Amino acid sequence: MKKYKYDAVVIGGGAAGMAAAREIRGKGHSVAIIEREEFLGGILMQCIHNGFGLRRFKQELTGPEYAETYKELIDDTGIDVFLNTTVVETADSEIGNSKTVTALSAELGALVFETRSVVLAMGCRERNRGNIGIPGTRPSGVFTAGLAQRLLNIDGYIPGRKVVIVGSGDIGLIMARRLSWVGCEVLGVVEIMPFPSGLTRNIVQCLEDFDIPLYLAHTITRVNGADRVESVDIAPLENGVPSKNGGFNLECDTILLSVGLVPENELSRSMGVELSGDTNGPVVDAGLMTNKPGVFACGNVLHVHDLVDFVSEESERCGREVAAYLEMEGREYADAQTKVVPGANIKYVTPNYRSTDADTHFFMRSMVVADSATLQVSQGDEIMASKKLKHVKPAEMIEFDLKVGVDSDNAASDVPLEFSLELVPSM
Repeated sequence: MKKYKYDAVVIGGGAAGMAAAREIRGKGHSVAIIEREEFLGGILMQCIHNGFGLRRFKQELTGPEYAETYKELIDDTGIDVFLNTTVVETADSEIGNSKTVTALSAELGALVFETRSVVLAMGCRERNRGNIGIPGTRPSGVFTAGLAQRLLNIDGYIPGRKVVIVGSGDIGLIMARRLSWVGCEVLGVVEIMPFPSGLTRNIVQCLEDFDIPLYLAHTITRVNGADRVESVDIAPLENGVPSKNGGFNLECDTILLSVGLVPENELSRSMGVELSGDTNGPVVDAGLMTNKPGVFACGNVLHVHDLVDFVSEESERCGREVAAYLEMEGREYADAQTKVVPGANIKYVTPNYRSTDADTHFFMRSMVVADSATLQVSQGDEIMASKKLKHVKPAEMIEFDLKVGVDSDNAASDVPLEFSLELVPSM
């Protein structure tokens, strides 16, 4: 069993892991990235469409190009990378406040890392048929959209010829276009909500440009087929219930599920990291540290982002916080910080605490679609800050910087900060 010692171990070598590791190493600390795939980049490597990097690199890149750009930033920095290596356990070490990370490598065998800090950057996973409970038979031909994307873009297999997509998440929308390009017939996208789940640009570029129908407020009531999918029954929703009127059947051989992403947190849970019921990711303080001292989280393992540029920015900030933690020989979780909670029309806010001695950058998601709204930050009966927004929708994250001494005072309080959306009535 080989043993290693680092100041920081980053679990996951995607956009989040590379960004965090680069910042930690840039501050002079030893760092290792552990990645279970045979390459760095994570999910980006199968996202061959463009649209990445406009914010972070000021140019439009494909997923692999974005990953390669970041990989070039960490080359020759002294970051050790362990590919084809899977973390199986993390635990508190018997030596001071350090941690042990146990991993299995295809090439090196069993590895044990002694480290002063851990960064969770494992990304997210797709919800599948079992998560949403579609009635009907259990034939082959049902894929998650991300799996179909990997089969097509990396392995070179076309998953089917006549396709129905369930859910209007961004991966499903992008796959509607991708499948059309290779000659498949995409019969439609079925969305249970009365509004799309994906970004507006993907609705336009991936559906409208290819004349692919989008059935809003509809659901699949049955999957039909024995060995292979043969058709699906679809019905409109009335008051959240499938209607007996207006239903129809689409003959198809493939169903792609694009019904949401969930932070990959089996490892987090096994470590005893507190998870949020709002995001399914770790609860973190203003410095992105979890309730386990020295364990940080960033990227899609913390909350599911809409842009990889946001993942990189958040993870760079996480890396700087890890470096500060190492330099000050540790700090307490949420020490002298104020708790943050979502209010009206807000699904979640992260981080879950506000710093009392530095500006805090927040991400949040709306629960509603509106053309005009005001984001308010309140503490008790006092409104601490506000920001007018031209448009809000669940698919697009909202950013907000809460500045110490400008938007609020510096004192920690037992009264939580609440973020809410006040909707402007249409005229």
